[in-house]
Amino acid sequence: MRCVIQRVTRASVTSEGEECGSIGQGYVVLIGVSVEDTEKDLKYMAEKVPTLRIFEDENGKMNRSILDAGGEILAISQFTLYGDARGQRRPGFTMAARPEQAREMYERLVQAWRDQGIRVETGRFQTDMQVSLVNDGPTTLLMDSTKLF
Repeated sequence: MRCVIQRVTRASVTSEGEECGSIGQGYVVLIGVSVEDTEKDLKYMAEKVPTLRIFEDENGKMNRSILDAGGEILAISQFTLYGDARGQRRPGFTMAARPEQAREMYERLVQAWRDQGIRVETGRFQTDMQVSLVNDGPTTLLMDSTKLF
């Protein structure tokens, strides 16, 4: 499982001409699910993302988690995080999970974050979405449950 985490002051997502999610301070998390993902990968992201300390404390140091800061998450499913563009000019997506598997993992991850008391808004799975955000810092992190990066 891969996540791109962007710390934001606000963000929203529109699908099919309708705003379907918006947040204030928090994270936009783009989520990619691999064909090889298991319960272990889901658990890793469910625990790691909320405990990342990338909000500043009173001394200006990144020392607070989203739980500490009372932030929100805008979770967006994005299969293209498993795009492989090393070969030709058109990326291949053979490592991206099929929609059925990806939807289940994505929804379970969102629920795990909600169960920790985080307000989570979402886009619409398997639709064309437009995401607007104000990246705070900017602060952007890449995470991979296999710790590839």
